[in-house]
Amino acid sequence: MTLVHPGLQNRPVYLDYNATTPVDPRVVEAMVPYLADGFGNPSSVHLYGAEPKAALECARTQVAALIGAEAAEVVFVGSGSEADNLAVRGAVLAVGYDLPQVVTQVTEHPAVLEACQALARLHGVEVTYLPVDRDGLVSPAALAAALTERTALVSIMAANNETGVLQPISELARITRASGALFHCDAAQAVGKVPLDIEELDVDLLTVVGHKMYAPKGIAALYVRAGVDLEPLVYGGGQEGGLRAGTENVALAAALGAAAELAAQELAAGAHLRIAEQRDRLHNRLAESLPGRVRLNGPLHGRLPNTLNISIDGIMGRDLLTAVPGIAASTGSACHSGDSTPSPVLRAMGLDDARGLGAVRLSLGRWTTPADLDLAAEQLITVARSA
Repeated sequence: MTLVHPGLQNRPVYLDYNATTPVDPRVVEAMVPYLADGFGNPSSVHLYGAEPKAALECARTQVAALIGAEAAEVVFVGSGSEADNLAVRGAVLAVGYDLPQVVTQVTEHPAVLEACQALARLHGVEVTYLPVDRDGLVSPAALAAALTERTALVSIMAANNETGVLQPISELARITRASGALFHCDAAQAVGKVPLDIEELDVDLLTVVGHKMYAPKGIAALYVRAGVDLEPLVYGGGQEGGLRAGTENVALAAALGAAAELAAQELAAGAHLRIAEQRDRLHNRLAESLPGRVRLNGPLHGRLPNTLNISIDGIMGRDLLTAVPGIAASTGSACHSGDSTPSPVLRAMGLDDARGLGAVRLSLGRWTTPADLDLAAEQLITVARSA
């Protein structure tokens, strides 16, 4: 790994890894051959198609290995939103009975929420939204009570993109599968940051997103457990097992495969533990320097190792970040970065508007250094003290 990412040199300290990650130079190296000499169509039976086809299957194996799946269960798609839509719409439209039910949570990613709303609007599907507690957790008992004989799918994310809270996916999935329904997990924020294993999670569908794990934007994957039927979103030539027509982007698939292999290596080496220590060091310094003013949004334990969502009494999150140009961070989900209202996620957790508007999400990553965090802490403390 390069000590300093070229895209981060002489620029503000980057603490927005949950929004997107810099592309790892080793990932770029893996994809370049398929932008040049390896340009062939992987469906072609001649020499020019052989190398791209081999690269595509290698990438499928690399992604599968990261989550403990079989290569044939990995479907490449163009984004996390597409993967979520294929899982949610695909699963529900594939069932053979009228007016099915879908269960999700109020703090789910918009890609899932909007897909559920479209199913309700266009197909009369009943959608049940589970509440969350003060930590942002879904209650297994609430899920069990919500399931009916018409439940086709439950979709709960592994980790929230704003607070980093980790849901009890294994327990939720077991409850769901016992009822006969399918379980989808959007693991965009969790894959590569914490160890995940398909068999332990016991899910049927799982979303993996490239640009959240040091691959480029425009590539993602959906794990589809063998035997699960989905209605495709895109019809055509039958690529990706008939679930996603269109000639595959081999370069981006190779990039995701390389990123998955690197993530597995980093997890095995305990990189997530090092990042958690850095996160806690930053949190402690802020809390000690601003006594009684720093509020952690979300649980102290049971969250992503890289995510720190805090509110500082007396200052709006947007004002804080505007006054600290040396830091690139977020006031919440990047999907809502232009919104001046409190985060719906924090509202659903029961936080008042003042605390919600004061929230700042600081998310660390592969190239975050102690020096970066010292500089970030110094600037945040200085501005907060003057507020």
